[in-house]
Amino acid sequence: MTADAFWLQLESAEAGHAVALSEALAAIAWNDAGLIPVIAQRHDSGEVLMLAWMNRSALEETLHSGQVCYWSRSRQRLWRKGETSGHRQRLLSAHLDCDGDALLLKVEQLGPACHTGRPSCFYNDLDSKQLRVAVSRPT
Repeated sequence: MTADAFWLQLESAEAGHAVALSEALAAIAWNDAGLIPVIAQRHDSGEVLMLAWMNRSALEETLHSGQVCYWSRSRQRLWRKGETSGHRQRLLSAHLDCDGDALLLKVEQLGPACHTGRPSCFYNDLDSKQLRVAVSRPT
């Protein structure tokens, strides 16, 4: 079955329908670099914490360990969130979008999510006239 046929089949599936993880991973629309964009969201408040990337290894590790692991495009290696800072993300649930090209993780965030020390990476507000820093960096 093609990846397109896989996602089309799921569009009409009833709640509770399941497929093997290996089949789902094979159907994911990985980009040319073998990555998928991932949104990390705080499970209790719904706050969007960050956008990152995963390859298949990072996703499999995350699903099996329960600790979020990303692919670092700058370092070209797996990046286990919090491995140096201690600000880990514990996976509570993972969700693929309808055509398998984006992933949403609901996480328990331990410490700040952003490398700047802010709770979320989305601290810059935009409007029609300016960008405004909405959250100060902790001192």
